[in-house]
Amino acid sequence: MTGATKPSVLVTRRMPSAVLAQLEVVCDIDLHDHSDALSHDALCARVGGKQGLICMFNDRIEESAIAAGDQLKVVATVAVGFDNIDVAAAASRGIVVTNTPDILTGATAEFTWALILAVTRRIGEGERVVRNGAWKGWAFDFLLGAELRGKQLGVVGAGRIGRAVAAVAPAFGMRAVFAARTGAGAENAATDHAVVSLDELLLTSDVVSLHVPLTQDTRHLINRRTLARMKRSAFLINTSRGGVVDDGALAWALDARLIAGAGLDVYEGEPGVHPQLVGRENVCLTPHLGSATRETRTAMAELAVRNVVEVVSGRPAVTPVAL
Repeated sequence: MTGATKPSVLVTRRMPSAVLAQLEVVCDIDLHDHSDALSHDALCARVGGKQGLICMFNDRIEESAIAAGDQLKVVATVAVGFDNIDVAAAASRGIVVTNTPDILTGATAEFTWALILAVTRRIGEGERVVRNGAWKGWAFDFLLGAELRGKQLGVVGAGRIGRAVAAVAPAFGMRAVFAARTGAGAENAATDHAVVSLDELLLTSDVVSLHVPLTQDTRHLINRRTLARMKRSAFLINTSRGGVVDDGALAWALDARLIAGAGLDVYEGEPGVHPQLVGRENVCLTPHLGSATRETRTAMAELAVRNVVEVVSGRPAVTPVAL
């Protein structure tokens, strides 16, 4: 870009300096270097004149923001999911939308198992007892959990992450099954594990783990009706997206003892959490940490930067999102 004006890119959140340095070689950077998110009005004001936009999953990139980006060529989200972006509005203006698939598969699968173990073996409860000075010593029947061996893991969503989670199940002596999905974009991927209806999966699984994108079809996929189908001894795990679970319905099911517990990394009103979930000992709550390793987050940011550099340089995106 020597001797020519560099394309300008708005980056909505802090990213590793080494990654920003890669972007700076090709582009001028307008970085929102604050922990608080850009407001909608501020986003619209700053995206004008920019050729690229790098955003996070919790930045709402609506039609009005896309229209304000009068020179936008690419919107790159540092995430796999892209439900926060009006992809159709972008496509109508010839703007490429990209995401960061596959990179966070391992980290999120690992974290899913961390939640499964935490809630079934009551690790959070035990830690709170110790930290609060309430532990009186070993007792034969103190904080007994549920063993995984011989149980069934029900995986809803046969994408990369769902398959990676299922692949670990035999190490714990579990049998994994997938829920068959129907409709547009269904993922009935080839797998060595059994594929059953969602209803059968809910009826028979001891742990139900969610790995679907948030779409019109999956919003409140887990609701009062589906929760009532689960075993009373079963645990629900969500590391996918808030909104796939109706958090109010989950609180109701836990109060009614329709299921044994839950492990949640995502929430409908994020960063807010349903108040009836906060105080429950049989719910493990984490602050959206599924992909939160240094290696994974850095690689995600690098891929987003690569996508922007390619598009503003007149080349195809590395990982474009298809309508």
